[in-house]
Amino acid sequence: MTSTNSTTIAGWAKPDGPTPPTPGNWWERITLWWAEFSLQTKLLAITTLVVSLMMTGITFFVLNGIQRDASMNDTRYARDLGLLLSGNVTELVAQGKEREIANVAEKFWRSSKILRYIFFADPEGVIYLGIPISATQSVDNSELQNRRLELPPELQKKPQNPLLRQHLTPQGQVTDVFVPLVWKGQYLGTLAIGVNPNERALASAALTREVSVAVFISIWVLVILGAVFNALTITRPVKELLRGVRDIAAGNFESRISLPMSGELGELLNGFNAMASQLQDYDAANIEELTAAQVKQQSLIATMADGAVLLDEKGNIVLVNPTARRLFRWEGRKLEGQELLNELPELLGNELHDPLASLMGNIQESNDLRCSVGEPPRTLRIVLQSVRDSSGETLKGIAVTVQDLTREVELNAAQSRFISNVSHELRTPLFNIKSYVETLHDLGDQLTEQEKQEFLGVANSETDRLTRLVNDVLDLSRLESSRKVEFEPMDLRPAMEQTLRNYKLNADEKEVILALDIEEPLPKILGNWDLLLQVLDNLVGNGLKFSKAKGCLRLRAYTWPDICSTSPVENIHSAPHCELIPPLPRLRVEIGDTGCGITEADQQRIFERFYRVENAVHTEVGTGLGLSIVRGIIEKHGGSIRMASEPNLGTTFWFDLPLEQADANELELQSERKSRRWEMQL
Repeated sequence: MTSTNSTTIAGWAKPDGPTPPTPGNWWERITLWWAEFSLQTKLLAITTLVVSLMMTGITFFVLNGIQRDASMNDTRYARDLGLLLSGNVTELVAQGKEREIANVAEKFWRSSKILRYIFFADPEGVIYLGIPISATQSVDNSELQNRRLELPPELQKKPQNPLLRQHLTPQGQVTDVFVPLVWKGQYLGTLAIGVNPNERALASAALTREVSVAVFISIWVLVILGAVFNALTITRPVKELLRGVRDIAAGNFESRISLPMSGELGELLNGFNAMASQLQDYDAANIEELTAAQVKQQSLIATMADGAVLLDEKGNIVLVNPTARRLFRWEGRKLEGQELLNELPELLGNELHDPLASLMGNIQESNDLRCSVGEPPRTLRIVLQSVRDSSGETLKGIAVTVQDLTREVELNAAQSRFISNVSHELRTPLFNIKSYVETLHDLGDQLTEQEKQEFLGVANSETDRLTRLVNDVLDLSRLESSRKVEFEPMDLRPAMEQTLRNYKLNADEKEVILALDIEEPLPKILGNWDLLLQVLDNLVGNGLKFSKAKGCLRLRAYTWPDICSTSPVENIHSAPHCELIPPLPRLRVEIGDTGCGITEADQQRIFERFYRVENAVHTEVGTGLGLSIVRGIIEKHGGSIRMASEPNLGTTFWFDLPLEQADANELELQSERKSRRWEMQL
């Protein structure tokens, strides 16, 4: 046959040219060659390779362990022989009895057939006794003493521990044991013995090694046969399983494998079908859960106290909650899909144009601005926040939060007015005090005694006015900052009597009658003496201030309600009942005057902080804090203060206080609720 440009060898086409194939060509050829085999052949080859590697590794570790155990047995036996001999001759070496040492060593030598040699060396390493010293017995003692034992450095550093080593000789492997001879802490020299390997142990190790190799070969053959059988058996189920997995990955959760199989493969296929059924159920439940979550989210946004508007990535409205509709007057309008800027008032749309464009252009992540809208004007805080995907790169939408700060701005303005009023009120008495005191200081000798007393009286009254103003501010601050009030049982009658005594001179001067109407007997209450005394002082002082001449100011205290709501029964231990004097739920206190009264418009705001009634009728000035302080104290006691007034007829304030049997914790809870409700109203 005529030769061609290439020769075929074992299925490979090798060109005759001198250029060898590149690594890339080799890899491509190997890939093509591997692709020609079927799946079961590939599985068989891979299984055989893996099992071979595993069995080879197992055999290597087993043989290595056998060899290591045999070596350890030899060294352990040699160490025990060395320690045994050293224990018998150490005392003799210490006493210098060389003959007895030689006799013991010779008996030890003859008692064991595996000893190769026994040497005794002094601390300098010079051998003074050895069995046998050489192959011939013609060596005298002087030649023996000229020989020196080369001691390992480790033995010299640690003379208290024996040293073992193994080395090969022409006669075979020998285990050397170097045992230091120490007597009463004194190093006497070294005992060196050589031990031949244990022939029985070597034979046992060899037998074990041969058995291990045979077992390895048997297992290797069985594994290969099992791999071939499995490859022929699982090819079709694996292909069906692969098809099913691809269907599941594509989202087709209705895919099933109908192939009758038993054993582990059958369980695997049944498990796959069960998994597909669960995924199908989970997919349906997940869609339902997502729908429910979306409804919950929309409900949450709808119930937010702040306005909320959700936009898509183009700035179009997706969702608007009722608060935002109310703030922007969007009630009843369909806004979904509309552009936000077109639905806002023109001025507000112009203000939001640039911040919204910066978010949609990925220039900013959030923006915050305040603006005024509507008539009457309302102050709004608008927060823009971009919403992105999990990677943070793609803009999915924009969340717009709208807060109505109108009330907050009004409160800040009211507080500023209050600070301005307080500053003015502080400045006025301070200026008057300084003016009169300065006049007394500069012109004291030129003033008459009557003028001096007049100036001092004005300075004293202005000081009292300044003190009252400062006290009102401090009381309000202390009342608002204190969260808990200490209550104790107390009798309210002394506090009411003391208050009337304090104002008796003023009342007599103004020709106003002070009357006290108290129920007998008056039950004790649960309260704070100082705070309630301040309430009575404030209300009585206000009533006296606005009362007309020859008027009347009356304090009343009585239980409320004045009847028991349950009916008496014979068995008082098993049902609600009324005692002879039943413990009533509250004590009501009234302070009424016959003054100028308060208009209905002023009554709506009379208890607000910083509010003062100043008109043609009320010529008296104040800080506007007294009734706010009174309201706070009564709320600390778990009650509420109310009033009734008619212009030119008079005003009556009343409030309820808890009795001695009331629960202090319940009062504290009621106080927190009332304070929180009052703050929300503000």
